[in-house]
Amino acid sequence: MKYYKYPTVLSIAGFDGSGGAGIQADLKSISALGCYATTVLTALPVQNTTGVQSIFSIPTSVVKEQLDSIFEDIPPCAVKIGMVHTPELVEVIAAKLNEYPDIPVVFDPVMVATSGHKLIEDATIKSIVTSLFPRADVITPNMDEAAILADMPVESLDDMRLAGTKILKLGCKSVLLKGGHLKTDLLTSFFFDQDQSVHEFEFEKFETQNMHGSGCTLSSAIASYLAQKHSLSQAVTKGQDYVHQAIHHAKDVKIGQGNGPLNHFFNPQKLIKYELE
Repeated sequence: MKYYKYPTVLSIAGFDGSGGAGIQADLKSISALGCYATTVLTALPVQNTTGVQSIFSIPTSVVKEQLDSIFEDIPPCAVKIGMVHTPELVEVIAAKLNEYPDIPVVFDPVMVATSGHKLIEDATIKSIVTSLFPRADVITPNMDEAAILADMPVESLDDMRLAGTKILKLGCKSVLLKGGHLKTDLLTSFFFDQDQSVHEFEFEKFETQNMHGSGCTLSSAIASYLAQKHSLSQAVTKGQDYVHQAIHHAKDVKIGQGNGPLNHFFNPQKLIKYELE
């Protein structure tokens, strides 16, 4: 009898009871792209489409237990990391990932809220740069997060180019700098590749309030394509296209009273099966 396996993606991220971001967005994205999702919860925010009301921490020891449990039973083909809010949590996650150096990692460095407020302390940012950046195959900061990492204002395309180059020097393998906050007619992002080349992507902007969880969705989509054995550049390209389409198909839908979610299931794929060797 032949046996098969699914491409598995582990999401290490925070909770979103409204279903638009965090682990919930990751579960939807990974599933919609034909992969099998597993999860490790790092924090429990109480939130909806209008904002975050409070955040409850998950003990670091519990996060470690979750990681050990998943890796012992279902080692992932790729990992996506989202909300990591303490230096201790950074070190626990980095230590586990370093045990599996061949598993590709996508890190969405969640540092700034939609309101513009920093979500993590400087000590955590330092730990992230030191311990997680070298392990991640690609990091996916937005312009506000890039401004913190590059220690400069990031408000234009030229700023993005300079900031991406500076962030790459922090020890990253590659950087996808998202330009969703640009005040332009097109959405532009830059991919600073491992070979030092820079690739520019442009997408049409839509008139919509439904952007909640777009960063989570993008990073988990890239991880899903890496789990399917696409190259990093292919995964970055396909991941951005998936998010663009998910925004397009949700642009006129009303869910909640604030920033609504994307349509993750605009074209859902069946679970992919690979024959076990």
